[in-house]
Amino acid sequence: MSDKKASNQMWGGRFASGPAAIMEAINASISFDRKLYAQDIRGSIAHSEMLAQTGIISAADQEKIAHGLNTILKEIEVGTFEFSTRLEDIHMNVEARLSDLIGSAAGRLHTARSRNDQVAVDLRLWVKDECFRVAEALKGLISAFLERAEEHAATVMPGFTHMQAAQPVTFGHHCMAYVEMFSRDLSRVRDAIERMDESPLGAAALAGTSFPIDRHQTAKALGFREPMRNSLDSVSDRDFALEFLALAAICATHLSRLAEEIIIWSTPQFGFIRLSDSFSTGSSIMPQKKNPDAAELVRGKTGRVTGHLVGLLMVMKGMPLTYGKDMQEDKESVFDAAETLDLMLAAMTGMVRDMTVNAAAMKKAAGSGHATATDLADWLVRTLGLPFREAHHVTGRAVALAEEKKVSLEKLSLEDLQSINPGITQDIFSVLAVQNSVKSRTSFGGTAPSEVRKQIRTWKKRIAKA
Repeated sequence: MSDKKASNQMWGGRFASGPAAIMEAINASISFDRKLYAQDIRGSIAHSEMLAQTGIISAADQEKIAHGLNTILKEIEVGTFEFSTRLEDIHMNVEARLSDLIGSAAGRLHTARSRNDQVAVDLRLWVKDECFRVAEALKGLISAFLERAEEHAATVMPGFTHMQAAQPVTFGHHCMAYVEMFSRDLSRVRDAIERMDESPLGAAALAGTSFPIDRHQTAKALGFREPMRNSLDSVSDRDFALEFLALAAICATHLSRLAEEIIIWSTPQFGFIRLSDSFSTGSSIMPQKKNPDAAELVRGKTGRVTGHLVGLLMVMKGMPLTYGKDMQEDKESVFDAAETLDLMLAAMTGMVRDMTVNAAAMKKAAGSGHATATDLADWLVRTLGLPFREAHHVTGRAVALAEEKKVSLEKLSLEDLQSINPGITQDIFSVLAVQNSVKSRTSFGGTAPSEVRKQIRTWKKRIAKA
C-alpha cells in the first residue's frame, strides 16, 4: 500500500489529498513514538484476542492478525521495518504494514478501538515498564551506598550546615542519608506504578463502544490491575506521565545534590574522595587536573529532567476533556527524561562504588572549626546542670578563646576552660575529641557507629525483600 493511499484512507475520505509538507511535519510523531512499537503490538494482540473471544471477529482473522503483528515485531527488532512520516504515528505504520501482510483481516483490528485509547494504553505500558527499570536502578544505587556505609560506619568526617563545619559525623552516616533519600524515590516509583495500573484500552475515542467488549480481559492480558472506570478520563488522563516526570525530577534533584558533594569532596582543598579514572577526565592544557565530569554532567542533566516536567504541566494545564493533539507533546518529554534518568542513575552508582575514600583527610577536617562545641555545651548541661542557653554562652566564650589562641577546643587547657567556668573538670576532654563525639550520638538515627550499623542491617533486609 502506498503512503499516500494509506494517508488518505486514514483520514476516512474527508480530505481529497494528503496534508501539506508543513502539516505533515508538525503532525507526524513517528520519529519519536516508534519507541512504543512493542507496547503497541502487545496492546493490539490483546485487543484482537478479546475481539475473537467475544465473537466480534472470527478466530481465523484473529490468528492472521496475531501472526502478522508478531512478524512486524520481528521486522522492527531486526531493523528491516520501514517507518513512514506520511503514516503519522506508530499505530498507523503498524496497521499499514499489517494490511500489506494479511490483507482485509487487518481492517478488523481497529474494531471497538480508537487511536485515542490506543496511544493512552501504549504510553501507560511504556511508562509502567520504565518505572520497573528505575526501581531496579535505585535498588542498585542504594545497595552501593549500603556497602560504603558498612565500610565506613566509624570513619569520622565533618557534618555541615550552611557549608560550614557543624558537628562531626561519620561517612557511613552520611551515606545512609542518601539511602533514606533514594529509598523515598523508590517508594514514589512504586506508588506511581500502583496508581497507573489501570487500562484505558476499550474507552475508544472518548465515549466507550457499543460492541460487547471485555475490558477486564484486555486489562488482565496487558498486566493491569483493572480497566479505568470512566471513558472520558481514560483517553484524556496523563497524570501517570506527569507523575513519572515528577518522581524523575525529584530523583534527579537528589542525584544532583550528591553530585555537588562529590565535586566538592574531590577538590584538592577537601580531598575527601578520589574518583576513579572511569568517571573522570583530564584537561587539554593542565596535565595535573582530574575533572569530575561525570558528576558535573549528572548535576547539569537535572535541569533537563525538571524542564520536561514543567513542559508537560504547561501542555496539560489548558486541556479540556478529552483528547487534543497537544497531548502528542507528552512522549518526547517522557522518553528523554527516562533515558536521562537511567544514565544518571547508572553513572552515580558507578561513582559511588568506585570512589576512593580518604579517611585521614576526613578525620582531620572533622576536628576543624570547633566542631565539638555542641558537645561542650551538652556536657555543661548534663554535668553541671546549666540551662542550655547559659551553656551556649559559656561555649561561645570557649570558642572565642580557642580562636584567640589559634588552637582547637580540645587543645585548650583545663585552666583555660575553668577561667570561663570554674565548675569544668578534666572529664570535659572525654567529649571534645571527635571520635568520642560521634560515639556519643546514640539516639535513634544518630551518627554513632553502633547506630549506623543498626540502620545498615535494617536497610539490607528491606532491600533484600524489595
